[in-house]
Amino acid sequence: MNDNAWPRILPFALFMAVIGLEEGLRFMDDKAWVSIQDSTFALLYPLRPLVAGIALILCRRAYTELRWSDLARSSQTVMSIALGLVVFALWVNMDWTIGALSEPPGFNPGIFPDPGLRRVMTVIRIGSAVLVVPIMEEIFWRSFILRYVINPDFAKVPLGTFTWISFLVGAVLFGLAHHFILAGIMAGMAYSWLLYRTRSLAQCVLSHAVTNLALAAFVLNTEKWWFW
Repeated sequence: MNDNAWPRILPFALFMAVIGLEEGLRFMDDKAWVSIQDSTFALLYPLRPLVAGIALILCRRAYTELRWSDLARSSQTVMSIALGLVVFALWVNMDWTIGALSEPPGFNPGIFPDPGLRRVMTVIRIGSAVLVVPIMEEIFWRSFILRYVINPDFAKVPLGTFTWISFLVGAVLFGLAHHFILAGIMAGMAYSWLLYRTRSLAQCVLSHAVTNLALAAFVLNTEKWWFW
């Protein structure tokens, strides 16, 4: 693994490591090896964006492919926003757990009896979904994985280079990283298509953030917590 890869892997790996810790604790709780309240599991959530966000900040100089100035291209930005909303609309109608290892636990801030803590956790959840996760995932999936499948020396592959194998492998792996696997594959295909059209990772981050913001508003309005 070359030195260019680690800054793109580390934030995602740390985020997933915290999820792995939570899943391990849930497994032990189910086996009655330990006794953990749901609110304790939820309190672990801020650790995910914290470790990933710190890694993104520390590695920020490595992300030369992430150019925020691309968002000044108004026609592309409008397309990115529209695509983000389309992905959201499809996602909430594709809540099938076919092939998932377990039902999605969701994130319900209502488990916190204190109103202040409930608001803080809700803000952290939205901030993570809209600010940290889109940057972390687009750097990992669209910048690193799509190019790595083409050539392990991925830095030699221009951003947005299309091959069928990288497109399909990237979409399937992205889907497998989510509880709603088919919805994840759909979203992975959509964001990759946007990258091919715009050659801009920043536009993919924007589209992903729009999807997650719309999903957060939907969940808070409908209380369908399993989408969180």
